[in-house]
Amino acid sequence: MLEVLRINLCSPLALAFVLGIVSRLVRSELSIPRELYTSLSIYLLLALGLKGGVELSHSSLSELFWPVLVTLGLGIITPITSYLVLRRIGRFSTSDAAGIAAHYGSVSAVTFIASQQFVQTMNYPAEGFMPTLVTLMESPGIQIALAIGAIQTARQAADRTPERGEPKPPARPTSAVLHEVLTGRSMILMVGGLIVGLLMGEKSYEPVKPFFEGMFKGALTLFLLEMGLAAGSRLGDLKSVGLFLLGFGTIMPVIHGVLGVVAGHWAGLSIGGATVLGAMSASASYIAAPPAVRMTLPEANPTYYLTSALAITFPFNIVLGIPTYFYIAKTIAGQ
Repeated sequence: MLEVLRINLCSPLALAFVLGIVSRLVRSELSIPRELYTSLSIYLLLALGLKGGVELSHSSLSELFWPVLVTLGLGIITPITSYLVLRRIGRFSTSDAAGIAAHYGSVSAVTFIASQQFVQTMNYPAEGFMPTLVTLMESPGIQIALAIGAIQTARQAADRTPERGEPKPPARPTSAVLHEVLTGRSMILMVGGLIVGLLMGEKSYEPVKPFFEGMFKGALTLFLLEMGLAAGSRLGDLKSVGLFLLGFGTIMPVIHGVLGVVAGHWAGLSIGGATVLGAMSASASYIAAPPAVRMTLPEANPTYYLTSALAITFPFNIVLGIPTYFYIAKTIAGQ
């Protein structure tokens, strides 16, 4: 597991993020053109949706019913609980709390892969349809957190007392804000891509697969470079909340992980499957969530959500979290 941690923290993705931070610390003139950043966001979100839809087309509905039900439930619960803790206890702003919650409501693909490898090594392999559950958990958690952030931000703007001579902005109804989130680019690209991928299937996906998968990691590396530049420009903000984020990034995954293991056991998953579902629930996305948050809540501080997801929760799950969820899954199963 330490080798997995070393490999991933020394991957092009993590190093590109660090390079962006260092560039800002040394006051380099390096910047990513806004047009390129927007293009990368569109590409990444659509690619994730298409790949997830194709994976979903491989599984039958009968074997997926209860696992899918509990997975969707976890995708709803995890962003809401994360937001409430960040907002009520951590005293984060609405945008920052929603931005971080979007990451913790989604799934880290690397953590998922590491958990599958772990249970395989322990001779408790997970069910073959687990990648489908990753697809189903990824989008709802992000969109629920973004909807909470957009609605609360709109309400706060309406309640704000304007400065002298400043006109009071018109109140935006909740239905209008929800419509904006549900029809926003991130929602259309991820959910729309999921439906398109499901309808096209593996055979029709083959001609475009080299474009959407072969270039994916390169595009993601450029995107994380931009995230590093944005985080580096606001690195000083971390001083006031660093200790809280450290606690949040280790305690919250355990709570969500235990919930995922219990839900997986209730849905009839094996010990390995329940362990993997627990790791999925405990993980924090740093691939799918950042472009969606950046696009919908640009005022959210990337220093907070990327540091907590990538530098705290990810290594914690790889080193300590996954074995803990496995032990809990065996205990619940009576072994």
